[in-house]
Amino acid sequence: MSETELPKRQAVDPKLTWDLTPIFHDDFAYAEAIKQVRALTKDFVRMYQGKLTEPAIIVDALADYGTIVALDSKIAHWGFMPYSTDTTDPKLRERQAQVTALGGEIGGQLSFFQAELTQLSETVLDAVVEKAPDYAGFIRQIKVAKKGALPPVAEKVLAELSPVFQAPSNIRDQTIFGDMDFGTFTAHGKTYPLSFVMYEENYQKHPDTEIRRAAYAQFNKTLRRYENTMATGYLAQVTREKITATMRGYDSVIDYLLADQEINREMFNRQIDVIMRDLAPIMRKYVIHVKTLWRLDHIGYTDLQIDIDPSYAPKITLDQAQDMIKNATALMGKDYQDQMIQAFTDRWIDFPANQGKDSGAYTAGPYGVHPYVEMTWSNTLPAVYTLIHELGHTAQMVRSEKAHNVLDSEFNDYLVESPSTFNELLLTHYLEETAKDPRMKRFALSRLLNDTYFHNFVTHLLEAAFQREVYTLIDKGESFDAARLDAITRKVLTDFWGPAVELEEGADLTWMRQSHYYMGLYSYSYSAGLTVATQAFQAIEQQGKPAVDRWLRYLGLGDSLDPVAAARVAGVDVTTDVALKHAISFLGDTVDEVIALSKEIDQG
Repeated sequence: MSETELPKRQAVDPKLTWDLTPIFHDDFAYAEAIKQVRALTKDFVRMYQGKLTEPAIIVDALADYGTIVALDSKIAHWGFMPYSTDTTDPKLRERQAQVTALGGEIGGQLSFFQAELTQLSETVLDAVVEKAPDYAGFIRQIKVAKKGALPPVAEKVLAELSPVFQAPSNIRDQTIFGDMDFGTFTAHGKTYPLSFVMYEENYQKHPDTEIRRAAYAQFNKTLRRYENTMATGYLAQVTREKITATMRGYDSVIDYLLADQEINREMFNRQIDVIMRDLAPIMRKYVIHVKTLWRLDHIGYTDLQIDIDPSYAPKITLDQAQDMIKNATALMGKDYQDQMIQAFTDRWIDFPANQGKDSGAYTAGPYGVHPYVEMTWSNTLPAVYTLIHELGHTAQMVRSEKAHNVLDSEFNDYLVESPSTFNELLLTHYLEETAKDPRMKRFALSRLLNDTYFHNFVTHLLEAAFQREVYTLIDKGESFDAARLDAITRKVLTDFWGPAVELEEGADLTWMRQSHYYMGLYSYSYSAGLTVATQAFQAIEQQGKPAVDRWLRYLGLGDSLDPVAAARVAGVDVTTDVALKHAISFLGDTVDEVIALSKEIDQG
């Protein structure tokens, strides 16, 4: 189905959309909230600017600041969430622009708060924590920020410029979703429509090789026409990050971007290097096996997402998906399981495919409401994996928000993908346990490889390897254009896949497809989170309830502990490469099991 054949947003079944009224009942309530947040901000500045000297005053200020942050969170979500479901609606686009501008306005006025806190001694900050331990995580982050703190006036300027700093990402999105016309392609003598979303969600996994490869060729032909525009926008993004890093006293933009995650360069490099070295042979072995099963003349980059056994791929309705998720999460206890189902019954999830809806999926958590999930449902098992992945985020958000104030409730980026990938492991475990024959068991294990580990340990990890090369160039004072980004991409892909995968024309344009490059050093955290999730899940298999209880405590930590200490609560040590190598070994065993099952199926 082409983008123009999709229904307009107004025509989709409302029962399949999310219910946003818990955020605001209507636009009037939203407008009143804007008035309120502006008034609260004005009062906050009057009461506290230049007066943050005593722990007691700071504790009061933290509570008032949290009230503003929570209200602003609801306003921001009321802007970007509806817009993401229909980017063609001019009213929603206008509202999103209004919310973005308001964020810069409020952020600029409030910037003095954190700026002044970073100027205080650690003795005073420790006294604040002693009086109000619920803010320990926020104060810990203030201590981290002290290294790169600027005078309050400079922080105010940067905060007010935040809408401008979003321009490269916005230009990237508008170029892809607003300007790119992917046209059509021909396969088997038939013409097929093509769009960015259609390729990412459908054609790259299409079981017909001629259709899949023809779509890929046309997809890259269109991307190629825009690569100079995209490269210029991306250069603006990393240049801004480098300038900010230098202003804040960092020699390297990588160190600057890692600071908020509270991990060092060694941990970042280890995550990339160990996977590039140790996982690459395992994944090459797997794709060569897929090539053999499919009787392909070669495995191209466009063939990496195909199912091992597409003829066996079951069609799954939403009702069936709900039952699968309920059963898969049963071993986590009734409260956990009930919350998964609540997301369906209380309409936390937006399912429809419609014109103008963003590709991919995300989870959003307006503080004081409940989490929301956006995805596009497709009646396939990969869609179930996407859904249970996002519901893993909701499990963390619900528990952390219940245990912590708004300033301490968000997971650190280094760990943020662990709850989601953990849920995917639960689904594979359930599918494997209930498989009635070797073919179903192989299918379940292949989904683990294709949906969970390939996505998080390969796709996003290769993005991280690409980013490291780009930021290294910038740190050395060099620049780049589209041709150089193409070359970096091709080298990263070649280093990982070696001779096992043929990199067709256009594989080097992969850097154009991912929005993560406009989110700092986020891509590598997928594999970091899955490293924690893998070891924690295997502990549950071996130990049962004690390991379940550890994981549930971990989900409720919010940002109360740094990521190393938080991972220890889950029973995982991330200070060495042991957990990472353990996960890679698990993957190696899984590939071997898939190959053994294929032999069993052939013999049968």
